[in-house]
Amino acid sequence: MADYGSELVGTSPAIEALRRLVERIGGSPTRTVLIYGETGVGKGLVARMIHQMSSRANRDFVDINCAALPANLMESELFGHEKGAFTGAIDRKLGLVEAADHGSVFLDEIRELDLTLQAKLLTLLDTQQFRRVGAVKPVKVDVRFIAATNKVLLSEVTSGRFREDLYYRLQVVAVNLPALRERGEDVLTLARHFIARFNKSYGRTMRGLAPETEKIFLRYTWPGNVRELENLLERIFILEDEDMILPQHLPDRILRSVSGRVDQFAAMPLNGSEDYHAATDSFQRAMISQAMAEANANPQEAAKLLGLSRHALRHQMTKLGLLKS
Repeated sequence: MADYGSELVGTSPAIEALRRLVERIGGSPTRTVLIYGETGVGKGLVARMIHQMSSRANRDFVDINCAALPANLMESELFGHEKGAFTGAIDRKLGLVEAADHGSVFLDEIRELDLTLQAKLLTLLDTQQFRRVGAVKPVKVDVRFIAATNKVLLSEVTSGRFREDLYYRLQVVAVNLPALRERGEDVLTLARHFIARFNKSYGRTMRGLAPETEKIFLRYTWPGNVRELENLLERIFILEDEDMILPQHLPDRILRSVSGRVDQFAAMPLNGSEDYHAATDSFQRAMISQAMAEANANPQEAAKLLGLSRHALRHQMTKLGLLKS
């Protein structure tokens, strides 16, 4: 079997742990897997790796975006329909679930699935049977379902937008993908990986990142994660001619974000007018204020940017006088 774990580029502890978890899940008989992660972290890649590491690897992997179609069309896409089931159904159509028999179905953006279809999916997960639209007899299938979301599904359950029973059915095995900002120097490893790929596809001999560019990459928070990094590097390959990626090749939004953080630190009076603790408090206030600004005052998102828990961020903000206790 191919070393699909090598597709997870990086050496950070978070990625090493993820490789082990994916391998364990792939080789297990579980029929449901739920993948959590921000946009751009590679949920589709991990789903395909789970499939390729399983006994189903030689059967189909069917990728379905639950946000792509309205509910009335999505039901037919998923389950198929019988001839004459509705206007325009001139022939029987097999659905994507049936096409994936003995393989895997990847349900991306699962939270976008209509509540009615959520109920039908739950029945399918429990019985491994479904009915085509307009059919009387059920169809039996053997399919592993891998679902993904960039939202906390439990909050969707609380708000009534997601079925609680389906949530617990999917939650049997959950995988949390780390954001790129949580992976340390993996950003440089990934950059080298993409540069090698684009050198091949574009017929270039780009040598890599200039030292100052590496520093910027390590300071930037990468809100679009691995996808943002990949797209940025491809854009540079298309638009720039130099054989080294320089800071001036980067978008202003990245340079402004990083320089804002550096300038805040550089502007701090460390010439004796403040003692050590006061300077530390000043720096922490600046970092928290910057994170809150970037997160549009959302404490949970700001905590992620800072690598803190929400509770720890609240404690620090109270201590520094940024939040009333």
